[in-house]
This record gives sequence, structure tokens and C-alpha cells, in this order.
Amino acid sequence: MLRLVENHSLPRAAAFFDLDKTVIAKSSTLTFSKSFYQGGLINRRAVLRTAYAQFVFLAGGADHDQMERMRQYLSALCKGWNVQQVKEIVAETLHDLIDPIIYDEAASLIEEHHTAGRDVVIVSTSGAEVVEPIGELLGADRVVATRMVVGGDGCFTGEVEYYAYGPTKAEAVKELAASEGYDLARCYAYSDSATDVPMLASVGHPYAVNPDRALRREATARGWPILVFNRPVQLKQRLPAFSMPPRPALVAAAAVGAAAATAGLVWYASRRRTAAAQTTAV
Repeated sequence: MLRLVENHSLPRAAAFFDLDKTVIAKSSTLTFSKSFYQGGLINRRAVLRTAYAQFVFLAGGADHDQMERMRQYLSALCKGWNVQQVKEIVAETLHDLIDPIIYDEAASLIEEHHTAGRDVVIVSTSGAEVVEPIGELLGADRVVATRMVVGGDGCFTGEVEYYAYGPTKAEAVKELAASEGYDLARCYAYSDSATDVPMLASVGHPYAVNPDRALRREATARGWPILVFNRPVQLKQRLPAFSMPPRPALVAAAAVGAAAATAGLVWYASRRRTAAAQTTAV
């Protein structure tokens, strides 16, 4: 169980969370494929292909080469998409698609870290247009995500500006530590994938969450704790007083930061939480 009282005279600390299969039960990007289809961004064939990619991802069979092929495919797929339209689709469907697949255990950990005075940072390979609204929904303080190049016409060019993957995640963590004054020895990190070993190894308190086979071996060899998250729960169930804003309000919110109002509710709840939920460990 995490300490709930932080000595604020000590250097600052943060908790770094991978997103897919660590905080939420699926791939954040692939989860929106049906919504992108309904919005006219992709065709039925692309929906079927992303559904297969989601299956491979959930089955734990997506190794480095498959992830690279998936990146290339998604980069080519989104070429020509209007960025504002993507943000509006994500904002409009965020709660329907993401809210039900948030792990209760992860939400509890986020609350515990906030209560202990630590920043919470989502570090994800998925695109910023998807990750940033999810981060706000979760009450995260910062988000590191892949960024695509946007042309002068407001559409994706198909090129990647910044790829938050593998060692790049560890570099981002170290850069944030330098700019924000985090003491990495007192920081925490959580991930399900062996590709995030560099990020996990960069902090003093690494945790393997629902680890793939390679990460489980690595975690066992290094003596890292292994956690099992298996209880997806809606925020409405965690917060009985939580009420969803109407869809038009969500669409408008995308232009100024999707789901910011929801993030405020989650932040408020986390500050009022006085008891930490126990995390299931293997």
C-alpha cells in the first residue's frame, strides 16, 4: 500500500503511467476505430483491420515488429484527416468508449498518488489527440504522447513528429524530471509492456502491470512488483454523484481541451479521498 502522506520538504515526485492495458483495458487508439468510421474518416475494411490489430494487442502477441507495423499502418491511415474533426469525434465518444474500460485499480492508484502529493503523468504511444482527453478525464497532471505532423490545411500529413515509444518514453521521463524537479529515485512507473523497460528502470519504484511474457520475465529477474488489474469500472460507478455533460458540451470542450469539466470532478474526488484502495499483487 502506498504512503498517503508525503513530506513536502523533500524533492518532488511523480507517478508515470503507460495507458493501454495499464490504465485502460484496451488500445486507446484502436478503440475509436468504429467512431472514426461513423465520422467518415475510415472505411469498413479499415475497421476490420483495426479490430484484428486490437485482438492481437489484447492477446499479448504484439511484439516490437508488430507494433512498428501498426504504427506505420496508423500513420498512413490518418493521412489527410482533419485534426479538429478527430478531436470532436474523440470528445463526443470519449465517455461511451473509454469510461467503461478504465481499470478500477489504476484509478485508485492515481488517487493515491495525488493524495500523497505526487504528480500523475500519462506516457503513451497513442496519439495526443486521443491521449490528452483521456488524461484529462483521469485527472492526470501531464501527458506525453505521440504527435503527428499537421499541415497548413489543419490535416495530418501522415508523418510522425514525435514517437513516444520504447527508450523515447524514458527520455521524456528524464526530461520532465529535470524541468519539474522530480527526484526519479522517489518516482513510480507502471506499464504492461517489455518495450517500457527503459521507462520502468529510470525510476525508483517500477511496477509491471498485467505484464506481457517478456516483461514478466524481466520484472521477475529484477525483483519488480507485478500487479494484476482486472476490474474495469465506470467513473460514474466510482463517483455516484457524477453526471455526464450533454454531447454538444463535450464537442465544444474539445476546442479548449476535451473533457476538462470531467477532469475537475475527478481531481476534486481524488482530493477528498481519505482511504487508499488496496492493489491486488501477484
